[in-house]
Amino acid sequence: MKITIVQGAFYPVPTRRGGAIEKIWFALGQEFARRGHEVTHYSRLCDDLPASETIAGVRHVRVPGGDTPVSRLLQKWRDLVYTWRVAWKLKKADVVVTHTFWSPLLLSPRRHGPIWVHVQRYPQGQMRYYGQAARLQTVSRVIARAIVGQLPSSLARVRIIRNPLPPLATLASETTRDPNLVLFVGRLHPEKGVEMLVQAAILARTQAPALRFRIVGPCEARFGGGGEALHARLESLAASHDAHIEFTGPVFDEAVLATHYAAASVFVYPSLAAKGEASPVAPLEALARGCPVVTSDLECFDDTIGLGPFASRFDHTAPDAPARLLNALVGVLEAHALWPAASAAAMARAKEFSIERIADDYLAGFTALKGRQP
Repeated sequence: MKITIVQGAFYPVPTRRGGAIEKIWFALGQEFARRGHEVTHYSRLCDDLPASETIAGVRHVRVPGGDTPVSRLLQKWRDLVYTWRVAWKLKKADVVVTHTFWSPLLLSPRRHGPIWVHVQRYPQGQMRYYGQAARLQTVSRVIARAIVGQLPSSLARVRIIRNPLPPLATLASETTRDPNLVLFVGRLHPEKGVEMLVQAAILARTQAPALRFRIVGPCEARFGGGGEALHARLESLAASHDAHIEFTGPVFDEAVLATHYAAASVFVYPSLAAKGEASPVAPLEALARGCPVVTSDLECFDDTIGLGPFASRFDHTAPDAPARLLNALVGVLEAHALWPAASAAAMARAKEFSIERIADDYLAGFTALKGRQP
């Protein structure tokens, strides 16, 4: 089967600048190729990457794009120009998978093949323009309901396939788990709840002084962060209260990132994006390292993290949300007797989302479209 993957204008593949969706499709493309399929992967040309190369059986074609601008209008324009460039290069395939805004509008099922739209964020009304898409596939029930709610006629085309856990990198260095380390990995953006996390760390100075917090991720707008002003405000807030918080900045080296996961005793993901998050990958990566997670009470976590000895939630909408977050973290860290069982359960849960299992679901869906006439 000929499978084409079209990624967006702003991140390269492999993921030298981060990008969870790029990481996922880089891994899935290699799994498809391993099974004998012909895979072509389009992404941004930058960072001294060649315009074309083959990695693990996948043919990579790179097209000039650009950094993510602050202006949404400029973002759409850059994505449009990039998508036109990709469209001119595309050869017909049995399926074209894409998560970009413009691809479902500019690509032709007759010329390029059936279009499989991968919806990773809460739809903002754009689905009504994707009438020629063969599938509108998302990763959680909450997003699927939103798609159908905004476009009832799309029901027959909507599919749910969970995000996979990307292959685990080898640790960059030997590490031991710190019994007091709380880890966050993600973009430093208001929707990620990072300010709430800082407020919880401030409360910890008097209520749980042994706790240390490590925040890993970019603040730069070009990486999807909230900007330098947000970073400066968070650091100032932490410093003014002598909170035990380490801001590492972005970490794009998978081996180094794996070491951070392995060192933490609890992972926190206090997202506030009820209409933004679909199925974050970072909590899954933490589970795979045997690290229990604490998340906000967003519905998107029902489909992946769930609840159990490895997962706790807090009410992120409550007036005292920072205190509730801290209580949840302390509850995990104080349950020493449960750590071995929680760690084992976390790793078992993560295995349910292996690349191999999720690739099975995608290939079954692609096969159903093969030979379909527009």
